[in-house]
Amino acid sequence: MWKTLLLVAVLVSATAAQAATRDQLVVTPAWLSSHAADKDLVILHVGSADGYAAGHIPGARLVDAKLLQVSSPELKVEVPPADLLQRQMESLGISDNSHIVVYNETGEFQRATRVLFTLDVAGFGDRSSLLDGGLAEWKKTGHALSTEAASPAQGHLAPLNMQPKVVTADFVQSHAKAPGYDLIDARDAIFYGGMVAKMTGDGHIPGARSLPYTTVFDSDGKLKPAGELKALFTAAGVKPGDHVVAYCQVGGQSSAVVFAARTIGIEPQLYDGSFEDWSRRKLPVETSNAPGK
Repeated sequence: MWKTLLLVAVLVSATAAQAATRDQLVVTPAWLSSHAADKDLVILHVGSADGYAAGHIPGARLVDAKLLQVSSPELKVEVPPADLLQRQMESLGISDNSHIVVYNETGEFQRATRVLFTLDVAGFGDRSSLLDGGLAEWKKTGHALSTEAASPAQGHLAPLNMQPKVVTADFVQSHAKAPGYDLIDARDAIFYGGMVAKMTGDGHIPGARSLPYTTVFDSDGKLKPAGELKALFTAAGVKPGDHVVAYCQVGGQSSAVVFAARTIGIEPQLYDGSFEDWSRRKLPVETSNAPGK
């Protein structure tokens, strides 16, 4: 009897811990409104200058395509090196004690999750949250907008403690079919199956399973409930304790899958070069819709 009670207690404790993780990573407009005056709160509007000027959450700072990412002739979206990332974060008013809430201006929620991924790499994963439903949900729930640009004080950060969240093509090649490792292709299924070529090459990395980024959010741009997310990852072959690596075309869409995984207790990594880098290296691909493992 006592063993049964102990098991129940452990399960309840695990469920509570998981709920706390999701509550920490995803906040509602009501929560954000009630914490707007918090001294260490930083709100980031991910979008365009025009969209920001048309109306944003009061106090939010604009993060456009030039911030919190770098590009090169070979790769379009990469995490900046630590020194540059630190300067960019400080320019947004982020300091060591900041809690950051990120929201997207449009329905392209993967842009907000990409910012969250970069903050996670910078060591701020436990102090960064997504506004569920983005700007649309903020407006839908009757909260006011501002057209006044925020002028945050310069932030002050200690040297960033960069986290090992990014993997390379070599890592993917050596682990894609290894026991306990799950490689997730976050692009739409038509690209995974090679039915439509996109940018460079078609098909998917050998060993990868399909879990399209569009499936982790509902039609209102809200993250799906934990039970539905678990079912998606289970269908993609992810088992408890597995090590998950996600990729997409350039590293944006897969950030949505990475973020969803974190809310259900999975700590995944992202192949930042993604299929763009894989194709550039002329590495093998599969075009079958059948599971890769």
